[in-house]
Amino acid sequence: MSLISTEQRRIGPFEVGPVGFGCWRFTNDRVDEAAAILNAALDLGINLIDCADVYGYDWGGQGFGENEAILGRIISADPSLRARMVLATKGGIRPPLPYNSGREYLTGAVHDSLKRLSVDRVDIFMIHRPDMYTHPEELAGTLTALREAGKVAEFGVSNYAAHQSDALQRFLDFPLVTDQMEYSITHLDPMRNGVLDRCMREGVTPMPWSPLGGGALATGKGLNADLVAKMDELADRESVSRAAIAVAFVLAHPSRAVPLLGSQSPDRLAEQAAAVTVSLDREDVYALIQLSEGQALP
Repeated sequence: MSLISTEQRRIGPFEVGPVGFGCWRFTNDRVDEAAAILNAALDLGINLIDCADVYGYDWGGQGFGENEAILGRIISADPSLRARMVLATKGGIRPPLPYNSGREYLTGAVHDSLKRLSVDRVDIFMIHRPDMYTHPEELAGTLTALREAGKVAEFGVSNYAAHQSDALQRFLDFPLVTDQMEYSITHLDPMRNGVLDRCMREGVTPMPWSPLGGGALATGKGLNADLVAKMDELADRESVSRAAIAVAFVLAHPSRAVPLLGSQSPDRLAEQAAAVTVSLDREDVYALIQLSEGQALP
């Protein structure tokens, strides 16, 4: 029996497909090309669109907010797209600070994101990385005020340890609904550090980033040859690409994760989205885990 659920996921009041589109690599000064990529994702049923204010940033600092602004220009040019997407963004990183979840900064960051995105409200806003010098009670108060002001519908976290999420949730009167973490065949930490266990316990939807291991799981570059051979065996069996097997591995976890795809090619997006057609069982996923870690399970 396949471990992969192809059903829609619930994030608070929102229904999303089993994979999402991440805008980390969405930097493109050709708005028509960027719009074509976004429309390709939506046409594939990929309606969760995830951005962040820091996406587009370059080391000279000129790109901060750039990818939100590109997305905003696309939405302004075709407002009907807004109704087709569940729009998420993140804030709390302001290079070179690097992290700030203080009330004044984060409130301003949300308003700036709304302006760049050309919307009055985002569906989901996530704290991009934990600011260990903001008390979770202060952060909870900021999030509550933004929700009551109608600027954000739901909130989540990104790159938080499980205990950090618990500390923030302790001071909130509403649930955190999403948790972004790095998770892939080559980055299995969330399976063992309590992050995915917390998601299942609290009904939080995981949104794993880099499900292709930074692209290595698609190219095979730098990977254990036996792992690549096993992925290719599964890809041949399922009539999909190696990249689709990598995404399918993430989908197989019982937390009902929504892995974020970042390809800037409509064809590769379709290739990776084919992960929902894959059938993986326990023998398959445990074989991949052992080959990734280079040792047998106890």
